Amino acid sequence: MSGVVELKPGGADALSELLESAEKEGRQLRVKLGIDPTSSDLHLGHMVCIQKLKQFQEAGHLPVLLIGGYTAQVGDPSGRNEMRPPLSADDVQGYAQTYLDQVSRVLDLEQVEVVNNADWFDKYSMTDLVKLASKVTVNQMIAKDAFGKRLEAGNPLYAHEILYPLLQGQDSVEIKADIELGGTDQIFNLMVGRDLQKANSQKQQLCMCMPLLVGLDGTKKMSKTSANFIALNDSPKEMFGKSMSIPDELILDYFTLATDLSSEEIGAVKSRLESGENPRYIKDELAQEIVSIYYSAEDAKRESENFASQFAKKEIPDDIPEYKLNGNTKLIDVMLDAGLCASKGEAKRLVAGGGVKLDGEKLSDPQAELGANAGAVLQAGKRKFVRIT
Repeated sequence: MSGVVELKPGGADALSELLESAEKEGRQLRVKLGIDPTSSDLHLGHMVCIQKLKQFQEAGHLPVLLIGGYTAQVGDPSGRNEMRPPLSADDVQGYAQTYLDQVSRVLDLEQVEVVNNADWFDKYSMTDLVKLASKVTVNQMIAKDAFGKRLEAGNPLYAHEILYPLLQGQDSVEIKADIELGGTDQIFNLMVGRDLQKANSQKQQLCMCMPLLVGLDGTKKMSKTSANFIALNDSPKEMFGKSMSIPDELILDYFTLATDLSSEEIGAVKSRLESGENPRYIKDELAQEIVSIYYSAEDAKRESENFASQFAKKEIPDDIPEYKLNGNTKLIDVMLDAGLCASKGEAKRLVAGGGVKLDGEKLSDPQAELGANAGAVLQAGKRKFVRIT
C-alpha cells in the first residue's frame, strides 16, 4: 500500500496473508486507529493515517476509530523528549467531538466503529492496573527511544508516562484489532499491543506504520507546536495558499501522503518533476487535490484561479512605463506603439501563444480594441509591461 513505511512483523507478505485469510473467512478486518483529542483542530499530518483507514473502509473492512478519552488525560510521550501535559476530562470531551466532526469530511462515520477508551479504563481498579503492568517489564519500557534519550540526558521520566504504551496496547486487546495504524513514532506502542494480545490469547495485530508528514517549514514534522501545519478547519483560501507554500522537494511526499491519488498517478507526478516541469504548476494541482478533499472541486478551482491572479499581480514590477491610450485602439497597434513587440507579426505570435495579458487575463484576439482601461497593466511575454493611462 502506498505511503506505508513498515509493516511489522512480516512485511507486505503478512498483510497479503491477512487479507486472503479474511476473504476466505468472509469477515471484515478490524483496522484500529487511535486518536487522542488534545486540541480543537486536526491537520494534514493527522490525516495520513485517516486516509489509510479510508482505503481499508473502501476495500470493505471495518475501521475502528478509537478516541483516547482516557489516554489523552495521561499524555502520549511518543517521539517526545519532554513530558506532555495531561488534559482535563472536560477538555478531552470537547475536543473529541470536534475531531469527529472533522474526520467525517473524509470517513463515512456510519460505516466506522467509534469507541472511547474511557469506557473501559474509567472502570479500572488499582488491581486491574497492577495486573496490566505485570505483563511487561521495566526493561521493555526503558527501551523506548524517547525514554532512553531523556534518561541519558538526565531529564525526568515520570511513572505515568511509562503506563501510556500499556494503555494503548490494552486498547488493541479490548477491541480485538487485526491491524493497527500509526505514525513511525508510534511503533513501540503498536508492538506493545501485540504483546498484550498474546498475553490475552488473542491473535496478534499487524502493525502498519505511516510516514510523518513534514510541515510547511520543510524540516520538522507537521504540528501546531511548530506552527507549520495546514488545518482541516482552514478556509479553502488558506488551505490552498499554504499548500502552495510547501518546499518543492516535498511535493511528491504530499501527493503520496495527503491526497487520494493512486500509485500510478503519483508515479506520473514523479516523472514530470524529474523531467524539469515547473514545480509551481504541479504544486497548483496538489493544492487543488487537497482543497477538493476537504471542501469541493469547485472551491479548489476557484482558489486556483484567485491564486494565479494574485501571483500574476505580484510578478508585475513596481516601476513600469506608462502608455497613453488615445481612444479605442487595436491591441496589435498598442503593442507595437508601446514597444512590447518588434513587429505586428511578433504581436500576433505572442497573442496566439497566450503570452499577452491585461491585468492577468489572457487576450486572444490581436484585433480586439482596448479602451477605458486606465490603470490596467498590459503584459507581453514574461518581462515586458506597460501601464495604460
